[in-house]
Amino acid sequence: MRIFGRNLPIFKNTLRWLLATAMITGAIFMNAPPCLAAGERIDTPFSFGTVAHLAEQLAKKAYENPKRMAPQFLLDLTYDQWRDIRFQSEKSLWRSEKLPFEVQFFHLGAFYNFPVDIHIIDDNRISRFPFSTSLFHYGQNRFQEKLPDGLGFAGFRYHYNVNQPDYKDEVAVFLGASYFRAIGKNQQYGLSARGLAIDTGLDSGEEFPLFRRFWLVKPAPDATESVIYALLDSKSYSGAYKFIIRPGEETVVSVESRLFQRQPVKKLGIAPLTSMFFFGENTNNKPRDDFRPEVHDSDGLLLALANGEWIWHPLQNPKTLALSVFQADNPAGFGLLQRDIDFDHYQDLEAHYEKRPSAWIRPKGGDWGKGHVELVLIPTDSEVNDNIVAFWVPEVPPEKRVLSFSYDIVWHFPVKSPHGGGYVMATHTASDRKNETRTFLIDFTGGNLDQLGEEAFPNQVVTVGGNVDIIEQRVQKNPFINGWRLVFKIRTKDQNAIGKVLTNPEPINLRAFLRRDKDVLTETWSYAFYP
Repeated sequence: MRIFGRNLPIFKNTLRWLLATAMITGAIFMNAPPCLAAGERIDTPFSFGTVAHLAEQLAKKAYENPKRMAPQFLLDLTYDQWRDIRFQSEKSLWRSEKLPFEVQFFHLGAFYNFPVDIHIIDDNRISRFPFSTSLFHYGQNRFQEKLPDGLGFAGFRYHYNVNQPDYKDEVAVFLGASYFRAIGKNQQYGLSARGLAIDTGLDSGEEFPLFRRFWLVKPAPDATESVIYALLDSKSYSGAYKFIIRPGEETVVSVESRLFQRQPVKKLGIAPLTSMFFFGENTNNKPRDDFRPEVHDSDGLLLALANGEWIWHPLQNPKTLALSVFQADNPAGFGLLQRDIDFDHYQDLEAHYEKRPSAWIRPKGGDWGKGHVELVLIPTDSEVNDNIVAFWVPEVPPEKRVLSFSYDIVWHFPVKSPHGGGYVMATHTASDRKNETRTFLIDFTGGNLDQLGEEAFPNQVVTVGGNVDIIEQRVQKNPFINGWRLVFKIRTKDQNAIGKVLTNPEPINLRAFLRRDKDVLTETWSYAFYP
């Protein structure tokens, strides 16, 4: 299912995102956390510290069991019925004042059964933005008279002139738990970000924090950025967040966070990103008969390590839950990218996967310390499901109850080398069952690779882990991409028949890059091969 029209989010497979963000918000609503009184004018400027104080106070209180707030008849709405409720764009917040940013709101219902409190900060005066049925068109729905006063909203979206001067496009949306998205010029919604991830990928189950309250700062008449504050709450953590949205060719969302622990967790995910990978160029057997060559919102994880190494890890749709861990103390950056932005590789005139943004996490504000980047891949049989999660996991001492992180999320098209060197443009694989071998073909382009003539072959460096041998390897000029193709073949070492039946083989880690003498020419290609 897809949503069309300017008055609704234009991200592809909206139902997929609604399910991903709402499956964990069902029946979730805590007793109201501490709040400044609506309409109150405060003596000192409202700041991140104000929200941090509220989050700290909240963490000192016992966690309240969730309780449902939205009326049952709203929860019983089908997706199409909920979709038929549309915000009246002419009533957008700040439109009448002709400010550069406008805000529209989402109605409760279907997947979204708990409201978020919305407050406006104007000249240091705080006022609550009230819910009203007059703000929405209800289409074929006939239940407006049954809606209680003070119902509240499910979330909101920001609009700004990013594509054309006479129309404000949607550039960011906050909806469901702690999920949010943004897009730059000529992009369509794809992957999502989250405020925090807790115990993702563990058998014990994942905990989903949620934003309980937002404060939207009224922008100046000439503003090119807009500020949002948010209060996060969950069973294990509360948190204060500040978002600065800077729309443009690349839209940047600056995030400042301070987290207060209620109870220890097994895994804390900082700056989490969530995406979808159904099948791609490295998928030889599509999970279903499909006219499209590839279907994904992201095709790889990119990491920039503190030692200067860059790693590209292509995504896969595994048969079982898969985790990849990359040691990344004080990382320079990481992100989920959609490097393939060629329409011909998707052939989808509705989804336009070539317009999906890449999201790059750029840490700032000091040393993040020891930790690792974790990639979680979940099997999926449909593009409806978000099945990719990436985040940074700090090595947090159990006694450390307050954590602070600042970073930028850059929503962009990766149209050039991110590091100035050669980068992976494509990954292909092929198998030979007769000889029990697997061939990998990696295309590198960018940097100085186009300056190497046929006689100046780069050296290929290939390393494999696990129970495999490299049978052959070679590199050849690829004039169609102004780069080089690395080809190597591996064979799994013999195992006894019983071992093959009884064991579930661990993935075999493969790494490769190109160099010339002592000079490293490319980023490192990293791959998890499942025999």
